[in-house]
Amino acid sequence: MQLHDMSALEQAEAIARREVSPVELVEHYLSRIDLLSEELGAFVTVTADKALTEAREKEELLHSRNDLSLQNGLPVLYGVPIAIKDLNLTAGVTTMFGSVVMRDFISPVDDHVVTRIKQGGMISLGKTNVPEFGLPCYTEPDVAPPARTPYDPSKSAGGSSGGAAVAVAAGLAPVAQGNDGAGSIRIPASVCGLVGLKPSRGRISNGPVFPDTNGLGINGPLARNVADAAALLDVMAGPMPGDPWWAPPLPGNETFLSFTHRLPGRLKIGRYIDPVVPEAVVDPECKMAWEESSRLLEELGHEVVDCTLPFSAELIPYFEIIWASGAASLPVASHDEPRLRALTRWLRERGRQVAATEYLAAFGAAQAAARQAIESTYSFDVVMTPTLAQLPAPIGFFRNDKHPEMDFEAQKRFTPFTATYNLTGQPAMSLPLHWTSEGLPVGIQFIGRPAEEGLLLSLAAQLEEAKPWASKLPQCWTSR
Repeated sequence: MQLHDMSALEQAEAIARREVSPVELVEHYLSRIDLLSEELGAFVTVTADKALTEAREKEELLHSRNDLSLQNGLPVLYGVPIAIKDLNLTAGVTTMFGSVVMRDFISPVDDHVVTRIKQGGMISLGKTNVPEFGLPCYTEPDVAPPARTPYDPSKSAGGSSGGAAVAVAAGLAPVAQGNDGAGSIRIPASVCGLVGLKPSRGRISNGPVFPDTNGLGINGPLARNVADAAALLDVMAGPMPGDPWWAPPLPGNETFLSFTHRLPGRLKIGRYIDPVVPEAVVDPECKMAWEESSRLLEELGHEVVDCTLPFSAELIPYFEIIWASGAASLPVASHDEPRLRALTRWLRERGRQVAATEYLAAFGAAQAAARQAIESTYSFDVVMTPTLAQLPAPIGFFRNDKHPEMDFEAQKRFTPFTATYNLTGQPAMSLPLHWTSEGLPVGIQFIGRPAEEGLLLSLAAQLEEAKPWASKLPQCWTSR
């Protein structure tokens, strides 16, 4: 068995027992990054020296302790390597945001989520590949090679956490931090055969620099199994002073990891497959995955009920106004504007044409629609949809520099199920419950009530036990 065959939690336990050292783990992953990252488009910046220094410090601290059990003071993922998405500020490390105009930017501060990861004793291997400013659902920036799903490198890894998903799926990191403003964790999780969780709004801080002007974006974990995702959520979760939204903390000494060790009970699960985007067509394989998952849930004793699509297509233009306005507010100097990607320029121009009153009206209408959607599905413990409407797309499928509006429309048709739950702020998770005959993963999305990540994780752990996916590994997994 190679070191990357171990889960993140298994690595932490081995570190605590002194069976494996943090230095050994970091060196192992750095060698795999050297071997595979460039061809798969996983990392854009590798902080090898920094990671090795931190690993040695963690190892020295371990040797200074008499009691090395995880239950006696060590964080749950102490000494375990991780990858940080290149949309997140990391002090002293280049943060390019997937754009040539930010190629030389070195942040003076850490994002709060990065601070939490450091406080959790984890070791960053570097920054993972993203599309320009995280705006598209595919990761093909001008500053790095395209992110490719390890299950078929001719296909896109999705986005915007594409590099993060590739790193975990290819065994270049045991877990990764991502963020999700319209599906950016769940999309690559589906394409790369991973567990991807977008937590509730306010569960993880977006501070200290970037304003939470629309409430869409949230950090979250990407992992190969449910327990690792829950443990990483425990590391990252918690508000920071000044945050505009706070999700209620778990009671007492509860952890999200503890939810993976308990059965969810008999749940009432609503399901729908009609996309909110009228032009979107659900691929037969995605529909098959949805049907098979429904049958599995019923076999596990849950009640599965068809429910009405909780969103109207009237919501789409409101979301587009909010998204384009966010693109327009990006701090790009006027002389750098021509260097941006065509899609970015098009979105920014759309956003500049939105008056403040129009933006506020769109935001208010979207918020009202989100409240109505939550109310309409509140009788269900969980709601289920396909994660994506289509199978993994070929590299270059979406990009259309001559007609960026067509690029945007193709993205909407590819992922019509995810962005609505950024508007509601509900927790949403993609699980790799289906695989095509060609070996491509197909994710299923599960949405919980606000702040009920715990129940989602309990259900996910039950599904993982009933239909394990750990043996579904890409060919590059055994590369040395």
